[in-house]
Amino acid sequence: MALQKIEMITVLGPTAVGKTAVAVHLADRLGAEIISGDSRQLYRGMDIGTGKDLADYTINGHTIPYHLIDIVNAGYKYNVFEYQRDFHYAFSDIRSRGKMPILCGGAGMYIDAVVNGYQLQEVTPNAELREKLEQKTDEELVQLLASLKSLHNTTDIDTRKRTIRAIEIALYYQQNPQKAAEYSPIKTCYIGITANVEERRKRITQRLHQRLQEGMIEEVRSLMQRGLSAENLCYYGLEYKFITLYLTNRLSYDKMVNKLNIAIHQFAKRQMTWFRGMERKGAFIHWIDGMLSMDEKIEQIIAVLKTYVF
Repeated sequence: MALQKIEMITVLGPTAVGKTAVAVHLADRLGAEIISGDSRQLYRGMDIGTGKDLADYTINGHTIPYHLIDIVNAGYKYNVFEYQRDFHYAFSDIRSRGKMPILCGGAGMYIDAVVNGYQLQEVTPNAELREKLEQKTDEELVQLLASLKSLHNTTDIDTRKRTIRAIEIALYYQQNPQKAAEYSPIKTCYIGITANVEERRKRITQRLHQRLQEGMIEEVRSLMQRGLSAENLCYYGLEYKFITLYLTNRLSYDKMVNKLNIAIHQFAKRQMTWFRGMERKGAFIHWIDGMLSMDEKIEQIIAVLKTYVF
C-alpha cells in the first residue's frame, strides 16, 4: 500500500496536556517550524492568560521558529477569515523554504478551517443590524442564532457581543452565496495529545493557580489601564472574562477562581467534543498519551510519521 503524502503535521488536543512542548521537541527533531493554532495567542500583551510560554520554544540552545503569535494588538476582534488568510501566508513561506510546518493548538474551528479549506468571506460590521439586535434579550439572540446555524461552537454565545457578531456573520452568509473556496485542503497527519479526565482536571487546576501566582491578574489589570474596556476583555472569554469581573468588583476573588476553574474544565470538554466530531467526519487522529515521558511521546510520533511521506 502506498504511503500517504502529507504537507503538514498537526498537533492538537485539549488545554493543559502539553501540546506546545511536544510540538517544539518534534520541530527540533525534524527541523520544522510551528504555526500557532490558538485563537488568543495572536494578541500582544495577552501572555499569561493565553499560555504563550514563549520560553518553551527555546530548546538545545536555539529557538524554534514560530508563527501567528503576537500579530495583532489586544482589543482587536480577530476572526477565522483572517486566521485562514494569515495561516496560508505562513504555511506557504515555510514550505517555500523546504521546511515542514507543524500546526499546534486547540482551536478546533481554526484548525478545521485551514486543513479543510473552509469557504469563508470577510464580513464587515453592520451598524444598522447591530442596533436592531441590541433591542433583543440575550435569550432572543441565542434563539435567533440557533435558527440560523448549529450552535456546535458554544463560544458564539459566551457573551452578548459574540452572539450579535455570530448572528451578523450567519445572516451575511445567508444573504450572500459564497464563492468557490480560495484555499485548497491541506494533507496533514493529525497527532492528538491527550490525558485521562482525572489527570486533565488536575493539570487544569494546577496550571490556573500557577498562572495566578505568575501575575495573570496584573496582566489583565495592565490591559485595562492601557484602555481596553471591560466589555472588550470579557469578549476574549475564560481568564480575561472572569478576572475582569473580579477587577470590576462583580465577583469576589474566591468566586472568580472557582468559576474560572469550572469554565476551563468545560472548555476542555468542548475541545474534545470538537476533535471527536472531526474524527466522525473522517479525520484520523493518532492519539498520544500525554502522561508518557517526552522522549516516549516523540518516539511514538516519529513511528507514526514513518507511515507517511513528506
